[in-house]
Amino acid sequence: MDIESVRCACCSLKEDCTQEYIDNVKGNFGGKWLCGLCSEAVRDELSKHRSSQDGIEEAVKAHMEFCRMPLSSPAVRVADGMKEMLRRRSGDKRRPATPSKAHPA
Repeated sequence: MDIESVRCACCSLKEDCTQEYIDNVKGNFGGKWLCGLCSEAVRDELSKHRSSQDGIEEAVKAHMEFCRMPLSSPAVRVADGMKEMLRRRSGDKRRPATPSKAHPA
């Protein structure tokens, strides 16, 4: 199996993957390759709207915009978003969502 480096279309994180895996991910996200964290964030967005293929493209676009916000590095914002998603899924209502402090890039 050949391993290839590929960069996430949202957060620019680089991963080493097989071509088969890359093609599979691209097939799920409108031809864009997303890392595991961004894939989960987009799936979470889709689960809120129960949308079709157009919904996938809109969810990917929204997450790409989120990753480009100038508050901190994309990886930190993705991690913060995943933390919020997991908190919502676990039903943790004890603490309100608070924006993350800006981290140096």
